[in-house]
Amino acid sequence: MKENTKIVTGGRDPKAYGGAVNPPVYHASTILFPSVEALENRMKPGPRRMAYGRRGTPTTWALEDALTELEGGAGTCLYPSGLGAVTGVILSFAAAGDHILMVDTAYHPTRVFCDGVLARLGVTTSYYDPKLGGAEVAALMRPNTKIVFLESPGSQTFEVQDIPAIAKAVKAKGAITMIDNTWASPLFFKPLAHGVDISIHAATKYIVGHSDAMLGTATANAATYDALRKTWNEIGFCVGPDDVYLGQRGLRTLGVRMPRHQENGLALARWLQARPEVLRVIHPGLPGDAGHALWKRDFTGASGLFAIILKPVADKAVAAMLDGLHHFGMGFSWGGYESLVVLAHPEKSRTATKWAPGGPTLRFHAGLEDVEDLTADLAAGFDRLKANA
Repeated sequence: MKENTKIVTGGRDPKAYGGAVNPPVYHASTILFPSVEALENRMKPGPRRMAYGRRGTPTTWALEDALTELEGGAGTCLYPSGLGAVTGVILSFAAAGDHILMVDTAYHPTRVFCDGVLARLGVTTSYYDPKLGGAEVAALMRPNTKIVFLESPGSQTFEVQDIPAIAKAVKAKGAITMIDNTWASPLFFKPLAHGVDISIHAATKYIVGHSDAMLGTATANAATYDALRKTWNEIGFCVGPDDVYLGQRGLRTLGVRMPRHQENGLALARWLQARPEVLRVIHPGLPGDAGHALWKRDFTGASGLFAIILKPVADKAVAAMLDGLHHFGMGFSWGGYESLVVLAHPEKSRTATKWAPGGPTLRFHAGLEDVEDLTADLAAGFDRLKANA
């Protein structure tokens, strides 16, 4: 089955719901049982059955099944946010005395969790350069290394890792790999097919796609799914049914939204490359980008998220540029239909590497607007930047 067909059909069974196209939204906590026998046997192996709202309903199962099929995994767990997914997955496999290798370019709240909560629990985290290959990462592993965490492209600076090589080397040494795959979405990159054990998404972003719900997902292979599901249940992770429904709704249009994000992102990146105010554009989909060869080998597309480095300029000039934009909102998160820009500070989130690019860093998300309107907005912004330089 082709990808776009999986996106539309995965997790759906209209015949089970009176012909309704979309799985129904179950608002449920207490589930009633018709007999003592049914109550006592509620958790025995067999066909899925509702036992308690937190443990799953047809609403959650529909999204889990769709993502499991799309990612090629053994099962999926849902979490109330992307960070919840990251922390839930790590806690499923890390214990006191363990060591984690975390990519230095990871999402900043992931780093905060490792240096805060995990440290208090007796789990040690060290950080590695995303440019390292499989053997180099494996050389950093310790006898107690349990997890090697990847994020590719990296948050804010978009370094592309050699994922198959790292996954192979880590597996050979007995640890597991997990990746924050939010940038590519489940459409443009398949971590499990490249040897990674668990694929994590801040589904708040491209899966939901409309900036109106918080949601995280983790899809695991057969070797790791049972442990993932066990901790998911023990901690009590639960997503509200309406947010799960919004995730399902967003997923169904992923196949048409992502190509448009890619198209607009590349068009903006090329336009920005020609601007005299720009020192460098960082986008793995551009030939000449440091990560382009790996991206082209492993990924089937690019999202709308990328960065630029401005030539040295006064802070007030950058503020004047950004404050007057009409089509680019300034706000965190991304993946929705609207374009965004933020002034980024990657240098605050690095220990294994340094970020000193030579000018201010701007992170862009290309939404679904007409690209001519977006470039006109930015052109006016550059006029303000020059007027205030």
